Amino acid sequence: QAQLVESGGGLVQPGGSLRLSCAASGSIFSGRTMGWYRQVPGKQRELVASITSGGRKNYAASVKGRFTISRDNAENTVYLQMNSLKPEDTAVYYCNTATGVSQYWGQGTQVTVSS
Repeated sequence: QAQLVESGGGLVQPGGSLRLSCAASGSIFSGRTMGWYRQVPGKQRELVASITSGGRKNYAASVKGRFTISRDNAENTVYLQMNSLKPEDTAVYYCNTATGVSQYWGQGTQVTVSS
């Protein structure tokens, strides 16, 4: 069974919104900073948002003001609310710890922003 399962991606027009969810298993969440990453073919995976166990948030400059990361520690779930989406946001989105533990990478969820 996958330890991290991303969902919520899809096709959306520029300016639209999506809400991604990441359900964790085991004790991955506890006391850990979690992050959302994205990757486009031919480019390095990048961290776009992170949130500590206490709720402190950080965002990449490219998404600041548009994306909101949140977490539900009781449910071991992290969310990414994406608003005002741009074509440049098109990528496969992954969740992981902020350190990007190799064996945690899952299938991700595809976000496509296109008119």
